Amino acid sequence: MKYVLIIHEVEDYPIWKKVFDDAAGIRKDAGEISFQLLRYEADANRIVHFSRWVSIERARGFFESPRLVQIRKEAGVKAPEFIYLEQLENGIL
Repeated sequence: MKYVLIIHEVEDYPIWKKVFDDAAGIRKDAGEISFQLLRYEADANRIVHFSRWVSIERARGFFESPRLVQIRKEAGVKAPEFIYLEQLENGIL
């Protein structure tokens, strides 16, 4: 499995969330399979986007594209950190 973990601060969560939801189709077309959104307990505008992708290459190409740079700017994203991950193990306890 291929995953992307993005940690970023947004100016306003409801505004960011609308842009995020509106981009669902282009995320799916780019190869995103599933996602989870989390926020820091003490900061509602510090968001973690954890997603599963068909490949790291497609995820990197999507997130680093000029189109996404512009979308992030319009959504009020501040200095995102992208971490590209490959699953080693999975378990349920």
